[in-house]
Amino acid sequence: MHAKDILIEAYGRIREEVHAAVNGLDAEGLNARPADDANSVSWLLWHLTRVQDDHVADAFGLDQVWRAGGWAERFGLGLPVHDTGFGHGPGEVAKVRVDSADLLTGYYDAVHGQTLGALRSLAAKDLERVVDDSWDPPVTLGARLVSVLSDDLQHAGQAAYVRGLVQSAAA
Repeated sequence: MHAKDILIEAYGRIREEVHAAVNGLDAEGLNARPADDANSVSWLLWHLTRVQDDHVADAFGLDQVWRAGGWAERFGLGLPVHDTGFGHGPGEVAKVRVDSADLLTGYYDAVHGQTLGALRSLAAKDLERVVDDSWDPPVTLGARLVSVLSDDLQHAGQAAYVRGLVQSAAA
Protein backbone atom coordinates (compact mmCIF):
# COMPACT_ATOMS: atom_id res chain seq x y z
CA MET A 1 0.00 0.00 0.00
CA HIS A 2 1.35 3.44 -0.93
CA ALA A 3 1.11 6.53 1.28
CA LYS A 4 -1.66 8.04 -0.84
CA ASP A 5 -3.67 4.81 -0.54
CA ILE A 6 -3.34 4.95 3.25
CA LEU A 7 -4.52 8.56 3.24
CA ILE A 8 -7.46 7.71 0.97
CA GLU A 9 -8.46 4.88 3.30
CA ALA A 10 -8.10 7.10 6.37
CA TYR A 11 -10.16 9.95 4.92
CA GLY A 12 -12.81 7.39 4.01
CA ARG A 13 -13.09 6.59 7.72
CA ILE A 14 -13.99 10.22 8.41
CA ARG A 15 -16.84 10.01 5.91
CA GLU A 16 -18.17 6.87 7.60
CA GLU A 17 -18.10 8.57 11.01
CA VAL A 18 -19.82 11.74 9.72
CA HIS A 19 -22.67 9.72 8.25
CA ALA A 20 -22.98 7.55 11.37
CA ALA A 21 -23.12 10.61 13.65
CA VAL A 22 -26.24 11.98 11.92
CA ASN A 23 -28.05 8.75 11.13
CA GLY A 24 -31.62 9.02 12.38
CA LEU A 25 -31.26 12.47 13.98
CA ASP A 26 -33.88 15.07 13.19
CA ALA A 27 -33.24 18.83 13.23
CA GLU A 28 -33.86 19.03 16.97
CA GLY A 29 -31.30 16.30 17.67
CA LEU A 30 -28.75 17.73 15.25
CA ASN A 31 -28.93 21.18 16.80
CA ALA A 32 -29.27 20.17 20.47
CA ARG A 33 -26.47 21.33 22.75
CA PRO A 34 -25.97 19.39 26.00
CA ALA A 35 -25.15 22.71 27.74
CA ASP A 36 -25.28 26.36 26.76
CA ASP A 37 -21.55 26.43 26.10
CA ALA A 38 -21.37 23.02 24.41
CA ASN A 39 -21.22 22.15 20.72
CA SER A 40 -24.04 20.49 18.79
CA VAL A 41 -23.68 17.61 16.34
CA SER A 42 -24.42 20.07 13.54
CA TRP A 43 -21.69 22.49 14.64
CA LEU A 44 -19.10 19.72 15.11
CA LEU A 45 -19.71 18.21 11.68
CA TRP A 46 -19.94 21.60 9.95
CA HIS A 47 -16.67 22.65 11.60
CA LEU A 48 -14.73 19.50 10.73
CA THR A 49 -15.93 19.78 7.15
CA ARG A 50 -15.01 23.47 6.94
CA VAL A 51 -11.51 22.71 8.27
CA GLN A 52 -10.99 19.90 5.76
CA ASP A 53 -12.36 22.05 2.94
CA ASP A 54 -10.22 25.07 3.88
CA HIS A 55 -6.97 23.21 4.52
CA VAL A 56 -7.09 20.75 1.62
CA ALA A 57 -8.12 23.46 -0.85
CA ASP A 58 -5.28 25.68 0.33
CA ALA A 59 -2.69 22.88 0.23
CA PHE A 60 -3.62 21.84 -3.31
CA GLY A 61 -4.43 25.29 -4.75
CA LEU A 62 -8.13 24.48 -5.18
CA ASP A 63 -11.28 26.52 -4.63
CA GLN A 64 -13.11 25.76 -1.42
CA VAL A 65 -16.25 23.70 -1.97
CA TRP A 66 -17.98 25.93 0.63
CA ARG A 67 -17.84 28.89 -1.72
CA ALA A 68 -17.50 27.35 -5.19
CA GLY A 69 -20.20 24.75 -4.61
CA GLY A 70 -22.73 27.18 -3.16
CA TRP A 71 -22.75 25.55 0.27
CA ALA A 72 -22.30 28.85 2.12
CA GLU A 73 -25.58 30.05 0.63
CA ARG A 74 -27.38 26.75 1.30
CA PHE A 75 -26.38 26.82 4.96
CA GLY A 76 -27.16 30.55 5.32
CA LEU A 77 -25.50 30.78 8.74
CA GLY A 78 -24.93 34.51 9.01
CA LEU A 79 -21.20 33.95 9.58
CA PRO A 80 -18.36 35.35 7.45
CA VAL A 81 -17.89 33.18 4.34
CA HIS A 82 -14.28 32.41 5.32
CA ASP A 83 -15.26 31.21 8.82
CA THR A 84 -14.26 27.64 9.69
CA GLY A 85 -15.46 27.67 13.29
CA PHE A 86 -12.00 28.03 14.78
CA GLY A 87 -12.29 29.91 18.07
CA HIS A 88 -16.08 29.98 18.09
CA GLY A 89 -17.78 30.85 21.34
CA PRO A 90 -21.33 29.87 22.31
CA GLY A 91 -22.90 32.66 20.23
CA GLU A 92 -21.25 31.55 16.99
CA VAL A 93 -21.92 27.88 17.74
CA ALA A 94 -25.61 28.73 18.14
CA LYS A 95 -25.68 30.15 14.59
CA VAL A 96 -24.79 26.77 13.06
CA ARG A 97 -28.22 25.19 12.78
CA VAL A 98 -29.50 22.85 10.09
CA ASP A 99 -32.93 21.55 9.14
CA SER A 100 -31.73 18.09 8.14
CA ALA A 101 -28.74 15.79 8.16
CA ASP A 102 -28.77 15.84 4.36
CA LEU A 103 -27.29 19.35 4.34
CA LEU A 104 -24.37 18.28 6.56
CA THR A 105 -23.69 15.03 4.72
CA GLY A 106 -24.14 16.67 1.33
CA TYR A 107 -21.51 19.27 2.12
CA TYR A 108 -19.20 16.69 3.69
CA ASP A 109 -19.55 14.37 0.69
CA ALA A 110 -18.72 17.22 -1.71
CA VAL A 111 -15.59 18.08 0.30
CA HIS A 112 -14.70 14.40 0.59
CA GLY A 113 -14.93 14.06 -3.19
CA GLN A 114 -12.57 16.99 -3.70
CA THR A 115 -10.20 15.62 -1.04
CA LEU A 116 -10.10 12.18 -2.69
CA GLY A 117 -9.41 13.74 -6.08
CA ALA A 118 -6.50 15.67 -4.60
CA LEU A 119 -5.16 12.60 -2.78
CA ARG A 120 -5.34 10.46 -5.91
CA SER A 121 -3.09 12.96 -7.69
CA LEU A 122 -0.29 12.59 -5.12
CA ALA A 123 3.16 11.28 -5.75
CA ALA A 124 5.26 10.30 -2.73
CA LYS A 125 7.58 13.30 -3.20
CA ASP A 126 4.56 15.67 -2.98
CA LEU A 127 4.15 14.90 0.72
CA GLU A 128 7.44 16.72 1.46
CA ARG A 129 6.28 19.96 -0.20
CA VAL A 130 6.05 22.85 2.28
CA VAL A 131 2.50 24.22 2.39
CA ASP A 132 2.87 26.62 5.31
CA ASP A 133 6.17 28.25 6.19
CA SER A 134 4.73 30.35 9.02
CA TRP A 135 5.53 27.50 11.46
CA ASP A 136 8.89 26.33 12.73
CA PRO A 137 9.50 23.82 11.34
CA PRO A 138 7.51 24.59 8.18
CA VAL A 139 4.46 22.40 7.60
CA THR A 140 4.70 19.86 4.78
CA LEU A 141 1.74 18.58 2.80
CA GLY A 142 2.07 15.22 4.54
CA ALA A 143 1.96 16.81 7.98
CA ARG A 144 -1.01 19.00 7.00
CA LEU A 145 -3.00 16.03 5.70
CA VAL A 146 -2.36 14.04 8.89
CA SER A 147 -3.25 17.08 11.01
CA VAL A 148 -6.59 17.51 9.23
CA LEU A 149 -7.25 13.78 9.53
CA SER A 150 -6.58 13.84 13.27
CA ASP A 151 -8.70 16.94 13.88
CA ASP A 152 -11.60 15.60 11.82
CA LEU A 153 -11.63 12.23 13.58
CA GLN A 154 -11.58 13.93 16.98
CA HIS A 155 -14.56 16.09 16.05
CA ALA A 156 -16.42 13.13 14.54
CA GLY A 157 -15.91 11.29 17.84
CA GLN A 158 -17.21 14.30 19.74
CA ALA A 159 -20.27 14.37 17.46
CA ALA A 160 -20.91 10.70 18.19
CA TYR A 161 -20.67 11.42 21.92
CA VAL A 162 -23.07 14.38 21.71
CA ARG A 163 -25.43 12.23 19.63
CA GLY A 164 -25.45 9.68 22.46
CA LEU A 165 -26.19 12.37 25.03
CA VAL A 166 -29.03 13.76 22.93
CA GLN A 167 -30.55 10.33 22.34
CA SER A 168 -30.27 9.42 26.04
CA ALA A 169 -31.99 12.64 27.08
CA ALA A 170 -34.81 11.99 24.60
CA ALA A 171 -35.39 8.42 25.81
